[in-house]
Amino acid sequence: MEDSNDQTKISRRDLLILGRDLMIVGATPVTAMAAAGDAPALAQAPAAVEPVAAQAPARMKVSLEINGKTRQLELDTRTTLLDALREHEHLTGTKKGCDQGQCGACTVIVNGRRINSCLTLAVMHEGDRVTTIEGLGTPDSLHPMQAAFVKHDGYQCGYCTPGQICSAVSVLDEIKRGVPSHVSADLNVKPLLSVDELRERMSGNICRCGAYSNIVEAITEVAGSQA
Repeated sequence: MEDSNDQTKISRRDLLILGRDLMIVGATPVTAMAAAGDAPALAQAPAAVEPVAAQAPARMKVSLEINGKTRQLELDTRTTLLDALREHEHLTGTKKGCDQGQCGACTVIVNGRRINSCLTLAVMHEGDRVTTIEGLGTPDSLHPMQAAFVKHDGYQCGYCTPGQICSAVSVLDEIKRGVPSHVSADLNVKPLLSVDELRERMSGNICRCGAYSNIVEAITEVAGSQA
């Protein structure tokens, strides 16, 4: 005699068919349900999310004195000083190396002090004086530091050289002004022009060719001529 409860049992085949139908209903777009005349389903369906229109990046005008000339630029506010110099002013002597402030290839001089131009936004320098490698000297009239780098082979591939020279010029100015470094023995005494001081101060400029000793020699010669 069959158990009366057997009439309520669902076969495995029926369960698979039911699961398929549920998946189809769940994946049916609201528009399809509306076309089929399923008004209650349409009423219960969530409203479609309107796409957010992409906003144009904010732009700002900035005035910079670059290598002695006033330049008026209109830039995306996210533009770094490095990209403003290279892409907008076409001063490609300033190099993009790591783009993270670790290699020093992008070093320029701003208001008399060296900075990594990849780590600062151009719009932050309204009215500032920016000096790049092109502003230090020309092929016909080299800056003393440029001439010393040539004389002492302070470069090999040359990629890091613009940043090295800008840093070297600033280093001598720092020592002249009495700015201490991490190896300065006495913070109250003007730092000496020593190899240790030069190496420490130039440590933020990486030369993958390894011309460090020649770079120190070039800086030392320029420092001697300025004494």
